[in-house]
Amino acid sequence: MAFKIGFGQYIAADSPVHKLDPRTKLICSLAFMIAAFSVKTPSQLIFAAFACGALLMASKVPARAVMRSMQPVLVVLALLGLFNLFFVQTGPALLLVGPMRITTDGLWAAVLYVTRFAVAIVAGTLIMLTTTPTALSDAFDVLLSPLSRVGLPGHEVAMVLSLMLRFIPTLADDATAISEAQRARGASLSSGSLRRRAHATKALLISLLASALRHANNLSRALDARCYAGDAARTHLHPLRFTYRDAAATITLCVYVVVLTMLR
Repeated sequence: MAFKIGFGQYIAADSPVHKLDPRTKLICSLAFMIAAFSVKTPSQLIFAAFACGALLMASKVPARAVMRSMQPVLVVLALLGLFNLFFVQTGPALLLVGPMRITTDGLWAAVLYVTRFAVAIVAGTLIMLTTTPTALSDAFDVLLSPLSRVGLPGHEVAMVLSLMLRFIPTLADDATAISEAQRARGASLSSGSLRRRAHATKALLISLLASALRHANNLSRALDARCYAGDAARTHLHPLRFTYRDAAATITLCVYVVVLTMLR
């Protein structure tokens, strides 16, 4: 049983989005996602979906890769749409099937909330697909550095976020190896009774937790062996610099927010 994790995997491409400073991408994506949750009218929803599609085309990332990264949340989005469709009972009725009643407000709520979440998730996914983990780490470090001036561990928080992203494929490989070892011993996560599969899943989770703790212990020893200190002053091999592309991206985002506000 292979665990294919699309989240957090960088896809190289020659696109304007890839060439942006990672700090610009983080800030603009956060603003884009916040703006998506402020959408309330059909015109705003259409404009936000169109902007999301334009962003996806500008990134030159295959739509299949984006869908693969979003696969874990597609079920949640589907349940969210069905919940709003069948449980929002205000407005004129569109369809009556036995005890179920679908109304105009329920249909609009299902479309609105699912689309808003999808737009926000696509924007967040593109950050991971168009930015290397090293660039993300540097961006987190720079953006959180003001916390260090007030006594908070800004660099340590940035490092934890960077390590979290780097450990996703590592833990996925460990999960694949553990599941194959269990299958070789007669256990299986995809066959047998529900009780047997639950027992196999419990064994997988316990083994995966032990593997994660082992990786964390080895990492801490490696940091101690290198005399790592979180508050030490550091330089970067490739310092981050804002360019005209970042200014253009920021202006484009501001125009998008203004138009989205006017459409309300």
